[in-house]
Amino acid sequence: MDSLAFQDCYPDELSHCFGCGKNNTSGHQLKSYWDGEQTVARFQPDERHTAIPGFVYGGLLASLIDCHGTGSACAAAYRAEGRPLGSLPALRFVTAALHVDYLAPTPLGPELELRGEIIEVKPKKVVIDISLLAEGVVCAKGQVIAVKMPDTMVL
Repeated sequence: MDSLAFQDCYPDELSHCFGCGKNNTSGHQLKSYWDGEQTVARFQPDERHTAIPGFVYGGLLASLIDCHGTGSACAAAYRAEGRPLGSLPALRFVTAALHVDYLAPTPLGPELELRGEIIEVKPKKVVIDISLLAEGVVCAKGQVIAVKMPDTMVL
């Protein structure tokens, strides 16, 4: 597995996301990496992420799938262009569509693992399928359609 997180390569001015922004100390601080042809991230939920005692809130799962998806899209776009992560001009992606299927209750306690599979890479759009697992059990599956961030979003 690569040692550099995708999100650590984002420019500082684009690193404020609640889910994965390194500059958002109140957020999840999700970190995504290459693991061969797949992407992987891990997250340890705590009591703040409770839906029903003993189980993780589904909105958290959706946000993890979302942020792992956009991070994976960024990395896949750099890889498709043969460029190192973080090289300029910066490539950043935002969510155009997010679909999540909840397959099993997600227990609170174990570390969650997200596994991404890059389905399609185009210059302005990347599609990623993501599985979210707890103790090896697939609890949710999602698909993220990420689009290149429009220039109008940069302040």
